[in-house]
Amino acid sequence: MKHNLLVTLTLIAFFLLAQVFGLFLVDQDAQIRKEQLGNQTVITVFHSDTSLGARPTTTGFESFLYLAVGIALGTLLVLILAKYQKVNLWRMWFFIAVWIALSIALGVFIKQKVFFNYDVAILIALLLAAWKIMKPNILVHNITEVLMYAGIAVLIVPLFNELWAIILLLVISVYDIYAVWKSRHMVRMAKFQAKSNVFAGLMIPYKRSAIVKAGTAKSSATSSSQRLKAGGRPKKVPKTAILGGGDVVFPLIFSGVILEKLMVEGLTKSQAFLQSSIMILTSTVAISLLFFFAKKDKYYPAMPFITAGCLIGWVMVMLI
Repeated sequence: MKHNLLVTLTLIAFFLLAQVFGLFLVDQDAQIRKEQLGNQTVITVFHSDTSLGARPTTTGFESFLYLAVGIALGTLLVLILAKYQKVNLWRMWFFIAVWIALSIALGVFIKQKVFFNYDVAILIALLLAAWKIMKPNILVHNITEVLMYAGIAVLIVPLFNELWAIILLLVISVYDIYAVWKSRHMVRMAKFQAKSNVFAGLMIPYKRSAIVKAGTAKSSATSSSQRLKAGGRPKKVPKTAILGGGDVVFPLIFSGVILEKLMVEGLTKSQAFLQSSIMILTSTVAISLLFFFAKKDKYYPAMPFITAGCLIGWVMVMLI
């Protein structure tokens, strides 16, 4: 087992929570329109603008290319920041990304009249993003991550169809294998983010007090490999179990795309949600098997396992 049982189960629980809540938010954001054309009823799924404005108008290959270029540029920037140990720049960039994703997620609730207007959602997102960066703890970090993935899914799901969602999973899986086992730049990025105390993904420390405010932890005995300058002060790097954000959001995007496909085929929202939840179950089983059978102190590309789980679930859904 890669991590101890409690840490492993906690990480799996947050993965499952992110999938269920994210799919729920996509379901809430989707609106079904039925039109009678002759003797046929045509069903479409549409989305109003997000709290931050309209989505990109891309579809199919254009959406795939749009996302691929964004991932490539983001990866390059993080690698540059990691190489030169620009922790503050990384924290600032991540803060903005968190704010945007949280604003989109909370904006969905406005449509359900939970909040009065989008400005309230954006303000709450700003406060949560600031809390996450400035006063991190295990609960705030992971709960905001769950909200972020939901916001990203709400933004991206409408841009993809079933075919390109499958292609996205397969391409990301191949890339993950290369990035972890061949170039190992994914490992370098993960270590840099974990050391900076601002990690783009789920993070469960072995000790409850391990996630602390950047710059407050002091150590005079740690080696150079355990030190990172943040605000001019060295900081001890706690032992943590991590799961990258991409490993959480890509299966969520796929299940969201299938959810909307089922709606177009005539299923009610509740029926579509229940059937697409099968992929949540199979992807959770897949990541659980990886955690339980992986060896300690070794890095593994999670996406191939998650993709296999998603596709097994997809086949099960198609056979129902």
